[in-house]
Amino acid sequence: MHAVRVHAPGPADALTHETVPVPQPGPGEALVRVEAAGVNFIDVYKRTGLYPVTLPATLGEEGAGTVEAPGEGVTSVKTGDRVAWAGTLGSYAEFAVVPASKLVAVPDGIAMTTAAALMLQGMTAHYLATSTYPLRRGDTCLIHAAAGGVGLLLVQLARRAGARVIGTAGTEAKAALARKAGADHVILYTREDFVAETKRLTGGRGVQVVYDSVGRSTFPGGLDVLAPRGLMVLFGQSSGAVEPIDPQVLNRKGSLFLTRPKLADHTATPAELRARSDDLFAWVAAGSLTVRIGAEFPLAEAASAHRALEGRTTTGKVLLRTTS
Repeated sequence: MHAVRVHAPGPADALTHETVPVPQPGPGEALVRVEAAGVNFIDVYKRTGLYPVTLPATLGEEGAGTVEAPGEGVTSVKTGDRVAWAGTLGSYAEFAVVPASKLVAVPDGIAMTTAAALMLQGMTAHYLATSTYPLRRGDTCLIHAAAGGVGLLLVQLARRAGARVIGTAGTEAKAALARKAGADHVILYTREDFVAETKRLTGGRGVQVVYDSVGRSTFPGGLDVLAPRGLMVLFGQSSGAVEPIDPQVLNRKGSLFLTRPKLADHTATPAELRARSDDLFAWVAAGSLTVRIGAEFPLAEAASAHRALEGRTTTGKVLLRTTS
């Protein structure tokens, strides 16, 4: 089969398109024929070595496809089932071995590309809006990178909960997408100081929660726009890692809270995983949640997909396709 692997940490060119043996499922696993794989910043972090992995490694944390062969003892899926997954390495390939406990059924009315686009980023948006800080009517939230893959979904879920949404974006085109998703206000951080503008929009009161996937360049200002006892949710670092912080800063700025969550802890059991994915699939089927696929690349062009993601030229979801 064809797969995209990394043999040593490095830039996008470290990704190589290779022919390798088809993996075999062990007990509790299933072999899946991959139709589409999601491209995410966690893949970039693992490619560069920021998040260490055993090398050589086939990258890719999420995907969707058809079960080819269940492993020993697997009864939850069977050959031919349409499935999707997140949180297991190896999706940048024509076949992937996935723990059966991480597979969710894809409803017949949901396209495989939509399923692949929805798993990691959709469930991230789900836990951020419903668990990390359960948004409710009357809340105001600030969502950085509001036109990104998680951002567009999170804007929709925040509005679904009745919250007021302030987003940030780098271009007017991206701002338009965030507004279309439901953002009440979008700040162009290339033209405006998001701290001053957020304070103006909230009458100086600040926001209850900041959802920050950008990291180094936005984190300090994010603390400045939180209302007293507000929550900073740092869930990514596309601009670089945040510098160490003195906890006294949280005290001085209003008894603030800080968390650095991850998806694995919010899909820790098969029941929780399926509850979140069931919600997302149901909302898509009902037309109340829209998934934007901003770019698709052939598997062999994974390096180009990484460059586009890192260059912030993409909106919505970036996918790799193993089939034409």
